[in-house]
Amino acid sequence: MQAGVWRIIKEQIIIWRVGLLPGMTVIVLVIITRLSSYMQSLEWLAFDNFLRIRPAEPIDERIVIVGINEEDIHSVGTYPIPDREIAELLRKLNSLAPRVIGLDIVKDLPVEPGHTELISAYKDIKNLVAIEKVLPEKFSPPPALSPEQVGFADQIIDTDGKLRRSLLATPINQEYKFSLSIFLAKIYLAREGYSLENGIRNPKTIRFGNIELPQFLPNSGAYIRTDAGGIQILLNFRSGSKRFRILSLNDIKNGRYQPQWIRDRIVIIGVTAPSVKDFITTSAVTSIQPAEGRIYGVELQAHASSAIISAVLDSRPLLNTWTDCWEYAWIICWGILGIAFARLTKSPWRNLIAVVIGSAILTVVSYLLLLFWGLWVPLIPAILVLNLNGFAMTALYQYDQALRSRIEARQALIERTFETIHNGPLQTLAKALKRIREQDLSPEELLLTLEKDLEKLNYELRGIYEFLQREPLTQDRSLYLGKGLLLNLQDPIHTLLYQVYDHTLQREFSCFHTLRIKIVTFDPIEDYHLSIDQKRGLCRFLEEALCNVGKHATGISRLEVSCTQNEGWYTLKIVDDGLGSISSKEGRGTQQFRILAKYLKGKFTRSPLSPRGTLCELSWPIPKVGFW
Repeated sequence: MQAGVWRIIKEQIIIWRVGLLPGMTVIVLVIITRLSSYMQSLEWLAFDNFLRIRPAEPIDERIVIVGINEEDIHSVGTYPIPDREIAELLRKLNSLAPRVIGLDIVKDLPVEPGHTELISAYKDIKNLVAIEKVLPEKFSPPPALSPEQVGFADQIIDTDGKLRRSLLATPINQEYKFSLSIFLAKIYLAREGYSLENGIRNPKTIRFGNIELPQFLPNSGAYIRTDAGGIQILLNFRSGSKRFRILSLNDIKNGRYQPQWIRDRIVIIGVTAPSVKDFITTSAVTSIQPAEGRIYGVELQAHASSAIISAVLDSRPLLNTWTDCWEYAWIICWGILGIAFARLTKSPWRNLIAVVIGSAILTVVSYLLLLFWGLWVPLIPAILVLNLNGFAMTALYQYDQALRSRIEARQALIERTFETIHNGPLQTLAKALKRIREQDLSPEELLLTLEKDLEKLNYELRGIYEFLQREPLTQDRSLYLGKGLLLNLQDPIHTLLYQVYDHTLQREFSCFHTLRIKIVTFDPIEDYHLSIDQKRGLCRFLEEALCNVGKHATGISRLEVSCTQNEGWYTLKIVDDGLGSISSKEGRGTQQFRILAKYLKGKFTRSPLSPRGTLCELSWPIPKVGFW
């Protein structure tokens, strides 16, 4: 028995060794090629394309670009734009109370008329940050500005002429200089309670609160022995064709804007005129016209500031890479998988299918890691070793199998011959701010409100975390409502709806304070036809509708909630008598309700009532029971 097992093990070792040794040689050659930087361009191309094909993100409303375009230059009649025009623009923008203004225009020399007025504007506007150039050719910053109001505009271009990194800080003449983008992010985040500090895990980098900016290193990602001086990060450009709100000089002069677009925002002034050629080449974002494959310099500053601010405030991922050992372990694993495909598939066609599917999975996984976690993993070398080993080792295994078949056939012939001899003469021989913006609060009230909200947020996040720690089966069949309330979605739907109603009305919504009359009716209904997901959807519909009442139904005194059966339909209805308005723009919740109604083959309605109030109703047909 043991002898037979050992014989099989030895045979398998011999068979695996046929492809393992050459396969490891292929992996080593690919790694050497990568270390020689010959794959850098291909990896950059894959990286750029991944960034470009990401789903479009919403406009970052926190940043507004005031771009001086060709029409502005023609209107002024000269370029560079005279200092008087710039001074008037700065004062107009400052009167609209932006949080910080960035001037991404070279102003080291006077451009008359109006230089004196511009100097005066520099002195008066304390939340202004202008630019200088420090590497390698230099130009001076505008006069009359303190060092805290000057950031450098220098960028680092890769050897293929494209920009993928952002230089945030660099030592110059025994002092540390910061970029315009980091100054803008710093000033904006200071109002949110975040200060710029040294990193904890990596003291050489920058952090805001708990968010540490991943430092670019000489061998980060596909880069090989790259100059990583100063503090650099891989730039996570915002995706989509509309990334920031862009206004022109004439828009500001002629009042073609809404004051709230600028109030408490970052405003960056720059040039967006193709004739000035203030372009940066990059393949990571949608091209601008008419400059193919490029973005304006002012938009680059917006991307860099937005990436930092969004990471701190929105948990949007910053781009990061593995250490070298993990990257090469990743490559080796995919190379071994290619060898396994070659060994385990019994035909070239099956091997082709396996390698194609494996390559598709590798590509999708690499894309998802970048999309959701900002992690850039080696795709090109991993695909190379998977395909080279998958296909080349298949041929080798096929040859070895054919050779073994011939040997086995020959051995069979020998054995048959031996048997013939033995039986003759010798007898014979196998597997994974509304409240703050709408109310005028004192600093003390604002601080108390923020503290209360943060405590509540902390509590809710911890509750969600505890829920997500549960077994997957428990999560799939449960509905978490907060404050430790967990509903069993296998319970009758009318019981679930009442629990949702009771819980939601206990939440601290301002409009619920005036509510006096509550009418609730949840008739027992047959819910055998409802799936767990449909029950969850109905509960979420009721919760969302009641939350809308609590948030928007000003002056509400009467609320009627019912789930009834009538004329072949089930109807879940919420009626209030508040002054809440119905927006013309369809929100995410409404979209989800329409999807739920479609899922239930029913209909969704939200409409105003006369003289006041709102009706929110979801109906779906009662399934017909057939008998055979």
